Amino acid sequence: MEHGHQIDGHQVETRNTAHFRHDYRSDGADLRRLYEQAKIDQWNAARDIDWDVPLEGDGGLISDDLVDIHGTRFWGKMSEADRVELNRRITRWRLSTLVQGEHGAMLLCSQLVECVQGQDAKLFQSTQVADEARHNEVLQRYLELRLDGDIYPVGGNVKEIFDTLLSTSSWYLKTIGLQLVAETFAVSLFRMLAESSKDAVLRQVCRRILQDEARHMGFAMLSLPAMVAEASEAEHREMEDFAVWALSRTLGGIFPLAAYQEMGFAKADLDEIKQFRRERAAGGDETAFRKYFRRDLHDGLVRNLRKVGLLSERIAPNLQSFGIKLAA
Repeated sequence: MEHGHQIDGHQVETRNTAHFRHDYRSDGADLRRLYEQAKIDQWNAARDIDWDVPLEGDGGLISDDLVDIHGTRFWGKMSEADRVELNRRITRWRLSTLVQGEHGAMLLCSQLVECVQGQDAKLFQSTQVADEARHNEVLQRYLELRLDGDIYPVGGNVKEIFDTLLSTSSWYLKTIGLQLVAETFAVSLFRMLAESSKDAVLRQVCRRILQDEARHMGFAMLSLPAMVAEASEAEHREMEDFAVWALSRTLGGIFPLAAYQEMGFAKADLDEIKQFRRERAAGGDETAFRKYFRRDLHDGLVRNLRKVGLLSERIAPNLQSFGIKLAA
């Protein structure tokens, strides 16, 4: 309870150790440059998005190509009004997942300010707390502007990912889960939405968020390689296994079940849609936007895992089982 009102949310038990520095001089030139860039790149969700741009077209918000059933017999049987309504519900579902992820990232980065030891790492993480808060704010503003502010409940995978990351005491596991895996996913997703969305306001929002997300990935690229290089064999396996776990949850094919149920789809229809979705992805028979997203995401994951030293022959089969192709 807070001020006599019931709070909508859940609690996560944490066990973090705060590192209070006594020396505040810069101790990492690359991270200091990233921190300086973060200060330059700050923006205001209330002021720097043109919220007054009207919605044009049929009322849909994302490309119809991003609706799972687009081009199928289910889509063919729907009225134009129902297609638009499904588009809007799936947009609400996707943005609900993203706004919840940004909130979780804000909490995680506040923990990282405490538990990372370097001065420049602490300073940079303080800017990421502000960034994630702004992303949480701007996505909620968009939901209120176009979709009445309602969001779907936190999905199982999203809750599991962030509950696990918040409860682990290790700064490097938090960083692997958030800045290495989740941020790589976010960059590809926001890039796709920035290029494909029907709504000019949503494209603005995604471009602004992208500006920050790429910088957040940079923290992992700068902070993890030394940790990985100095790790014992057991620690190295722990980090690799955690990366595989985070990938399995992030790439776990979270499905907009509630959006379809609200549109009256029966269980048998939903099972068929899920199967079609799996077969289409496995066979490469996807829309241009989906193909671009998958290629961009997989290339980014492989590149970043290699760069920090967490892509060994031991876990390569795991990545391949997720459909990620490893270039020679």
